[in-house]
Amino acid sequence: MSMPRLRPLRSELLLAVVAGLALLWVTGCSIHESRDGGAKKVDIQTPFGSVKVNTDVDAKETGLPVYPGATRVPGTDTDKDAANVNISSGMFGLKVVAMKFRSSDPPQKVLDFYRPKLKEFGGKFVECKQQGFVTYSHQKDEHEITCDKNEGSNIELKAGTPNQQHIVAVKPRGSGSEFALVYVQKHGREGTL
Repeated sequence: MSMPRLRPLRSELLLAVVAGLALLWVTGCSIHESRDGGAKKVDIQTPFGSVKVNTDVDAKETGLPVYPGATRVPGTDTDKDAANVNISSGMFGLKVVAMKFRSSDPPQKVLDFYRPKLKEFGGKFVECKQQGFVTYSHQKDEHEITCDKNEGSNIELKAGTPNQQHIVAVKPRGSGSEFALVYVQKHGREGTL
């Protein structure tokens, strides 16, 4: 008869531990949100790390110039045209800066503009065909950047290393192009991004 009593006590103990951990996590967490015009900034701090998101991005943050005559793709409340995202913890960090643009020029002309600019960054340079608009994948044992499947109608130019990449993704849009400028930086231990 003591067996049925032990199970509820064990469940109650587990529930108390989970509730206590949740309380510690919530009390150590802070969230700050602000708006400056249409730009939004969010800063989340937890005992385990932080997440910062800023939608007010300058193209210089990608490390790439804007194609001459290109215009930014207008963002919506749910789909922004640009973002600078920083995730930091004691174990890893990731920074992604991305912006979308449009040009009346065809994709080939935009690609011709960016190829030499990306090669200036050093590291490996690859040109990939993709189904999606921008792809970034990294496997733990990769030592250089690669193309994922290398099939599709969108073209992606990548330069750098798995830990620091510059990416230009270009897709046709009517008689012109839509393209994204992306910068990805990651590290294994806490550091400055």
